[in-house]
Amino acid sequence: MLQKPLIDLRTYTIALRRIPEFLDVFDRLAMPVQRRHLGPPLGFYVSDIGPLNQVVHVWGYDSLADMEARCLARNADPDWPAYLEASGHLIVAQENRILRSASLPSLARFGGAK
Repeated sequence: MLQKPLIDLRTYTIALRRIPEFLDVFDRLAMPVQRRHLGPPLGFYVSDIGPLNQVVHVWGYDSLADMEARCLARNADPDWPAYLEASGHLIVAQENRILRSASLPSLARFGGAK
């Protein structure tokens, strides 16, 4: 897995029984724009145990300034409003966490965080 010193972990809570529709909208309208400006995600998941109806995705960045610049470019993309319009009625809530990598020498032996 690609290691980045900063990750954006975003959790969307989706309206009941609307996960398939949200995933379709995200894949068709958001993912091309996201990949153009943010690069590929480090992970993309749906909840199975615990709080349900959630979609979680993770993108990596070199710094907070890198993340801000890439997100500004994504938000200015002329294709981005189509995703916002198509997904607005599906998203009940969203939470965003910005996490910095921790330096653990014991993980370096296994190719993990350095």
